[in-house]
Amino acid sequence: MTFEFQTRLSDSPLVEAIWQTRHEGGGSFMSAAASLWEMVITRQQGKTTLSIRGPETQATSADIPEDGEFMGIIFKHGAFMPTFPKQTLVNGGIHLPAESDSFWLQGGLWELPTFENADTFVNRLTRTDLLAYDQVVTDVMRGQTQYLSLRSIQRRFLHVTGLTHKAIQQIERARHAQELLKSGLPIPETAYQAGYFDQPHLTKSLKFFLGQTPAEIVKSNLNEQ
Repeated sequence: MTFEFQTRLSDSPLVEAIWQTRHEGGGSFMSAAASLWEMVITRQQGKTTLSIRGPETQATSADIPEDGEFMGIIFKHGAFMPTFPKQTLVNGGIHLPAESDSFWLQGGLWELPTFENADTFVNRLTRTDLLAYDQVVTDVMRGQTQYLSLRSIQRRFLHVTGLTHKAIQQIERARHAQELLKSGLPIPETAYQAGYFDQPHLTKSLKFFLGQTPAEIVKSNLNEQ
């Protein structure tokens, strides 16, 4: 099984990243928890599918289809599609009818985005009100105080992201710890800097959200170097 993976930033303030990959052969991999949602275009054996995938709350083993091409748009926490309630997409997704270069969305025919023109596609979604943005969610994620009750903020988070603010924090903390470990920081120091109570707490969290223990992450990173 071989991969060719590319990723780039976006001009859109609603997009975290744009990626594409292709591979030969099948297999499986450990899909880590993710607090962000994405659109993914899959091309395999002459069939094209556009999927809207919600956030994932824990690591799971996932199959890799044989000989496929994929392109994805990862959206920021404050971005959401009002017609697709995010809570129904958590740990799952929906698949929209698609042809080789177009798909149907809300009664209209849309050109499938590419790795190069995904920003234009996102801008069009915004202009037609199919993609919206909640600044409150972004501000709270940045630690900025909001003059809303905790209950109101939690309702906003569930509506926009499908997750509670605490769940997002836990996932992002695990991913932050992973990056610290990959940078060469010792496991005990990683636990401290990432805000875990102790090393066993770090191990339990990373195993749940990422599917690997700290020691396994360190070993895997060394093998890749």
